[in-house]
Amino acid sequence: MSETRSRVLDCIYDNPGIHFSAIGRTLDIATGQTQYHIRKLCREGSLEKEKVCGRTHYYPPTFSVWERGVIALLRRETTREIVLLLLRKEPLPPNEIADRLELARSTVEWHLSRLVEYDIAEKQEADDGLIIELTKDEELYRLLREIQPRLIDRVVDRFSRLTDSLLDD
Repeated sequence: MSETRSRVLDCIYDNPGIHFSAIGRTLDIATGQTQYHIRKLCREGSLEKEKVCGRTHYYPPTFSVWERGVIALLRRETTREIVLLLLRKEPLPPNEIADRLELARSTVEWHLSRLVEYDIAEKQEADDGLIIELTKDEELYRLLREIQPRLIDRVVDRFSRLTDSLLDD
């Protein structure tokens, strides 16, 4: 295996769920070179890829399909904050999540829809309305420890929040 291919593989193993452009930036290699090595690694079974919310993420083959979706979503700062809030508290209604995290309700609803879509959370009827409950707390704790969100992921999330707050005003 070439040195560059080994670096690409190490980068993905060290950062499960990293997306394509972050690999090139992290390793400071050209887009074509990144594509070439990723394609080879995927063909030989050394990597898995998963498209989540319009981005392709790469993983070691040890992660299940569910874990790959969870990791990709937890790399988003807002989704991660919602999950952490729900892990600390009992199930909460969406409006309380929005209030506690000081987020626009529409932003919270978008993230909650992804959490439900990927079987991370479920919406349930309660006496006083709809609540959100996580489905697999222990697995979420384990996967949260697996990842470190990248700076660019945090910047994109914060820009989305700023846009939402400006539109709400």
